[in-house]
Amino acid sequence: MHRCSLNGGFYMSMEYLYERTTLPTKKRIGVDRRSYAPIKKYKKIFNIGYARKRLEPLFVASPLNVTCMEEINEVNTDPVETSSNMSSMNAEETALLGVLSGDSMDDIELKNIQLQFPSSQRFNGDGGCTEVRVRTDHGDIMVAVQGDRAKPAILTYHDLGVNYFCFQPFFNFVDMRALLENFCVYHVNAPGQEEGAPSLPEDYIYPTMDELANQINYVLVHFGIKSFIGFGVGAGANILARFSLAQPKKVDALALVNCTSNQAGWIEWAYQKMNSRSLRTRGMTQAVLDYLMWHHFGRYSEERNRDLSQMYRNYFSRNVNPTNLSLFIDAYVQRTDLGIGRDTDTIKVPVLNITGAMSPHVDDTVTLNGRLHPSKSTWMKISDCGMVLEEQPGKISEAFRLFLQGEGYAWICDYVMRQPIMTCGSPVTDEDCSVPTAVGR
Repeated sequence: MHRCSLNGGFYMSMEYLYERTTLPTKKRIGVDRRSYAPIKKYKKIFNIGYARKRLEPLFVASPLNVTCMEEINEVNTDPVETSSNMSSMNAEETALLGVLSGDSMDDIELKNIQLQFPSSQRFNGDGGCTEVRVRTDHGDIMVAVQGDRAKPAILTYHDLGVNYFCFQPFFNFVDMRALLENFCVYHVNAPGQEEGAPSLPEDYIYPTMDELANQINYVLVHFGIKSFIGFGVGAGANILARFSLAQPKKVDALALVNCTSNQAGWIEWAYQKMNSRSLRTRGMTQAVLDYLMWHHFGRYSEERNRDLSQMYRNYFSRNVNPTNLSLFIDAYVQRTDLGIGRDTDTIKVPVLNITGAMSPHVDDTVTLNGRLHPSKSTWMKISDCGMVLEEQPGKISEAFRLFLQGEGYAWICDYVMRQPIMTCGSPVTDEDCSVPTAVGR
């Protein structure tokens, strides 16, 4: 065995170890057995020629589990049975997939796949509504009734380009079902704006915004409604605001979405006039379609909700009568100022003023809020949405329920399940109801 010196230290040569561990082992005569001691140490270090140490299990099986482990081991000890089970499982999976063992994956194709947009499901009118024709001084209008007529009334009015179908997803929302059980909703449609409506005659004079508001009186007389809660969006919100100024005793409260209180500006007037002319002459053009999308959703609508934007695009292009819509747009763009203010006459009923952060009508709602009395108005801006009823129905339903609760129409009486139970009728007083005690958590 050779030794060498390096930096004051002695190192053993590995030649002797290499020869003894790699060359065939032969019995050497005259070799001292003690010379093999270093080799055994190296073999032990490198784990050469030694059996691996048996590791103890981390968890010791209890006596109750011994029988189960033995049964599992007995099942796994037969390789023939295991292979048969695997083959049967593969056969079952193949049968379920409908692919034979001899077929190749190249032969599997997806055929007869058709895209189905949700527009046919969302705007189908299957919301339990009964359509009734009501005669007015400017022709018949269509009113869709949803609920029991003996219960308090909620009257809705729609925006440009849509009709009462736009309210059905919101009122059929899961959080609004309890509300519908205690209210009756009357969806009022502007003349010629219902789905499938024929084109109005050329000599027909479309009513102004004040005259559209006056038509609500005919609806109230027809159904025997003494007072109602108004729920309007856009142009419909402006109509309901006008009616509340003219008939304040017939309105209990107002929920207004994207409501405008002043007259149209020059830019809006120019755009709306161009859209109205295009609808009368060329129908629903791409420019008009883009303007309607901006009017309802604001900017970047497809980035927020592509399916919802596509649904409304299909609806505007397929289900809207262009001639009738142009008349409604002309009436809206020629609207007059409401003439309200905090120091002068204003809306006397409680108002819930709602808008979306992405909506192009945020400034209009701020202007309206500044012209309402602070003690009877609430302004809400819902984040991350433009069309609040479609994009954030949960937040709007909660705000609307609390708004009605503040007016005495509803109160929460179930603390256990955190589900609101509504009791409706005439406005509830302190003597008529008492706060229930909590049963438990």
